[in-house]
Amino acid sequence: MTSDTSKMLPPLRRTIRRAELRKIVPLANTTIYEMECRGEFPKRFYLTPRCVVWDLDEVYAWLDARKQPAEQARLGRAPVPDVRLRRRRPLKTAL
Repeated sequence: MTSDTSKMLPPLRRTIRRAELRKIVPLANTTIYEMECRGEFPKRFYLTPRCVVWDLDEVYAWLDARKQPAEQARLGRAPVPDVRLRRRRPLKTAL
């Protein structure tokens, strides 16, 4: 009898709030917001006027997509900063 009821129920979908999202995706709130605006991150939605959540499956799908070699090649790496151009604490030169 339980197998009949499990076939009728849709799979459980879990949502997460900002604190849990930040544990999964270690990006700043502003970075997440900017990526959402550009369409590069799963969109948040409101459960109530003050409760914002993300779909956990969408977040994991986004993470899995980021792991793909093609996506890694597209993202590249940030350039190494030239420490000689620092304004504070410049490199000490040998006397």
